[in-house]
Amino acid sequence: MILSRSTAQDLFWIALWFALLILAGYGLRDPWPADEPRFASIARDMVATGDWLIPRAGGDLYQDKPPLHFWMIAAAYSLIGSLRWSFLLPSMFASLGTLFLVYDLAKRLHGREAGLLAAVTLACTLHFTITTRGAQIDATLIFFCTLALWAFLRHWLIAPSLGLVIVGGVAAGLGVMDKAVGFLTLLIWPLAWWLLRKPAIFARGSSPVRSPADWRFGLTALAAFALVLAAWLVPMLWHVASSGSAELTAYRDELLFQQTVTRYTAAWHHLRPWYYFLVEVVPVLWLPFSVLLWWLVPRWRVDLSERRAATLLPLAWAIAVIVFFSLSPGKRGVYILPALPALALAASAHLPDIYRRIGVQRASLVLAAVLVVPALLLVIGRLFGVDRIERVWAEIELGSTWPVVSFAIVAALLWAFTSWRKPLLAWPLVLACLTVHWGLAIAPQINAERSASGFTQAMLAKLPPGRELGLVGYKEQFLLYLDREVTNFGHARWREGNAEAEDAAKWLAVDPKGRILLVPEHLLAPCFEENARTLAGESSDDLWWLVEGLPQRECIARGNPSKAIRYRP
Repeated sequence: MILSRSTAQDLFWIALWFALLILAGYGLRDPWPADEPRFASIARDMVATGDWLIPRAGGDLYQDKPPLHFWMIAAAYSLIGSLRWSFLLPSMFASLGTLFLVYDLAKRLHGREAGLLAAVTLACTLHFTITTRGAQIDATLIFFCTLALWAFLRHWLIAPSLGLVIVGGVAAGLGVMDKAVGFLTLLIWPLAWWLLRKPAIFARGSSPVRSPADWRFGLTALAAFALVLAAWLVPMLWHVASSGSAELTAYRDELLFQQTVTRYTAAWHHLRPWYYFLVEVVPVLWLPFSVLLWWLVPRWRVDLSERRAATLLPLAWAIAVIVFFSLSPGKRGVYILPALPALALAASAHLPDIYRRIGVQRASLVLAAVLVVPALLLVIGRLFGVDRIERVWAEIELGSTWPVVSFAIVAALLWAFTSWRKPLLAWPLVLACLTVHWGLAIAPQINAERSASGFTQAMLAKLPPGRELGLVGYKEQFLLYLDREVTNFGHARWREGNAEAEDAAKWLAVDPKGRILLVPEHLLAPCFEENARTLAGESSDDLWWLVEGLPQRECIARGNPSKAIRYRP
C-alpha cells in the first residue's frame, strides 16, 4: 500500500513525538524495579535454557502472568544479544503501533486532523508516556486491546469485513496471552449490539453492520480468539498433565484461577476503595485528557442524544473497563490503561474544535507551568542557598545537577515561546523536554543504583573466596548481574511468613563454613539475628547483610531442604 503524502507527513509527526516522549533514552539504562528485572531475567533464562513454555524466575516457576510478554523480550534478546537493548523493545514497538492505530481509525472516522490530534494527545498523556517508557506488560496489552478495537470498530462503523473480525479475535486472544484481562476487548460486542439495535448515526458515510446474520461475525471472532489461546494452552496443559508433577499442577491452577478469578474477586494486595481510579488516577495521570473532559462531556451528551456510534462505542468500552476494575477490591493505576486509546478515539471527533478554544490553550500553558515552576524553584533556591531547597537537592542524590538546571532553563524558554506564539504546544513541548532530559541525562546517572548493578557488584566483591552464595528474600534485579551460580529458596514467598528464612537456615547449616547468605535486614529475625554478619550494602530501601555461621536451631529444624533452588545466571 502506497501512503499519500499527507498521511506520510502525519505518520512522521507521530513518530517524532514518539521519539521525544517515549523513545528518548532507549538503550541507556538497565531494567529497573519493580517488574522490569523479573521480566528480563525470565526472558533471558528462556533463551538460555530453551524452555519457552513454562516461565521461571530465578529457576522457580512464575505463575503470575501468561508468557507472551516474556516471549517477545526473549525473541528480541535472541536477535540482539544484549539485554539492555532488547528488554524495552516490545514496549517501544507496542506504543508506536498503538499511536498509529488510533491515528488510522480516527482519520477514517473523522478526518485527518482528528486522527493526528488524537494520536499526539494520547502520546502526551502522562499515564501512557510513563508506562510505555518502561518494560511493563501493560504497554503491550494496550497495543493488543487497541488492535482488537481497531478491527472491530472498522467492521461496525466503516464496512463489514470477515478479515477484520478475525484480526480482532486474534488480537483479543494475544491480549489474554499477554495479560489475562485482555479478554475485555470482547465486551465491545454486547456494547455494539446494544447501540446498533436502534438507528444510529455513523461516521463519514460508512456501511454499518446491522443484518440479522451479525451473530456469525461474533462467532467468528470467538473462534479466532479461542484458537489463539489454544495454541498456548493446549501444549501447556498437556505438558503439565503428562509430567505428573505436583509443582506444575500448582503452577497451572494458580495461573488459570488464583491469578485471574481469585485476584479479581478477593485480591490480597493493592486494596483500594471503589472510587480509586476516579479520584486518584484519572485526574492526574490522565492529563491532559482529564482537563479536556470539561469540554468533551457536553459534546458527548449531544453525541448520546443523537446516537453517534463512532463516539459512543469506544467511549462505552472505556467506561466499561473502568467500571470493571472499580468493582474489584484490588486496584492499580495501570489496570485501566487499555481504556486510554479508546478515550482518545471517543474524543477525536471533537479535538479539532476544542483545541481552537482559548480556554484549552490557556489550560495547556497552566499544565506546562506545573512542570516548569518546580524546576525553576529548585535552580533558583540552589543559587541563593535556600536551606529547604538544599535539602531537596540532597534527597535527589544526582551525581551531576546539570540535567535539572538544563531542563529548567530550556523548559522555561519553551513555555515563554509557546505563550507568545502557540500556547497549545506548551504542554507537549515541555513534557517532551522533560522526557528527553530524563532519558538522556538523568536515568543514566541513577542507573547503577536503580538497577542494583552497583550494589550487586559491590556485594560480590565482599564475598569470602570459595564461599557458596545463597539469596534470601532477593530482588530479581540481583539475578541480572551475578557472576556465579547461586542458591535461592523460591520466588516471592513473602506470603509464607518465615518459611523462606527457615529453608535458608537449613541450607546454611549443612555447611556453615563453606556457605554464606545474603539476607535483607527485615528478615534477619528470628533465624539469623545472632549470626556473624557483614554489611553488604543498601538496595531497594533495605540494608543487606552477608550472614555466616549456624542459624537458630528452631529455624533449622523447620527448614525444608527441597526448597533450595540452584540457579545459574
